[in-house]
Amino acid sequence: MTQIQTNGTKRTTDHDEIERWAEERQGTPAIVESTWDGNTAVLRIDFGEPNETLMEIGWDQFFQIFDEADLEFHYQGYTADGDISRFHRFVEQE
Repeated sequence: MTQIQTNGTKRTTDHDEIERWAEERQGTPAIVESTWDGNTAVLRIDFGEPNETLMEIGWDQFFQIFDEADLEFHYQGYTADGDISRFHRFVEQE
């Protein structure tokens, strides 16, 4: 499911779409390490910038956490200037 919102961002729960968006920006799936309890954690896309708080995980584990938390991925393809955007966030589904 992808839907354009009024603020120019899109939202989806489609795993392939999320993975494709991240990989086009050289992003990898990650969690905030201090939030990991063995089953759930705060999700992030790591773009390789120095951040000692993130722990890289695989896409399977990432999407397991994503689905169990009933999240939706909000993202932007391009900035107003036409540059590739990295804007994204994870939001609980309504």
